[in-house]
Amino acid sequence: MVNPKTDSRAKRKLSIRKRVNGDSTRPRLSVFRSAKHIYAQVVDDVTNKTLAAASTLDSAVKDTFGPAKKKDRAKRIGQEIAKRCLEKGIDRVVFDRNGFIYHGRISALADGAREGGLKF
Repeated sequence: MVNPKTDSRAKRKLSIRKRVNGDSTRPRLSVFRSAKHIYAQVVDDVTNKTLAAASTLDSAVKDTFGPAKKKDRAKRIGQEIAKRCLEKGIDRVVFDRNGFIYHGRISALADGAREGGLKF
């Protein structure tokens, strides 16, 4: 049996991906949210390459959290992905919420990325 929440998110994801596409001038910032962690990666869909990635599991970022809430961690990951993108010369991206509702941790990550200097 298929989980109805997962099935609904998959349908939303397909609908979003029909419209959202990343290229070398404006790559796609894709976000995945699990129960405990959040992952972000910047992808060039033309060459199918990941240009930058950050998650709450990265050892470089993991130590800076302390007893932070999940929403605060998501914002920190947004700032980290923005920093890594700017180091590679990427300042404009297309935001792909990956079927998740733009709310809570997803919006916190987006706000963190904007604060870090990304434009979308």
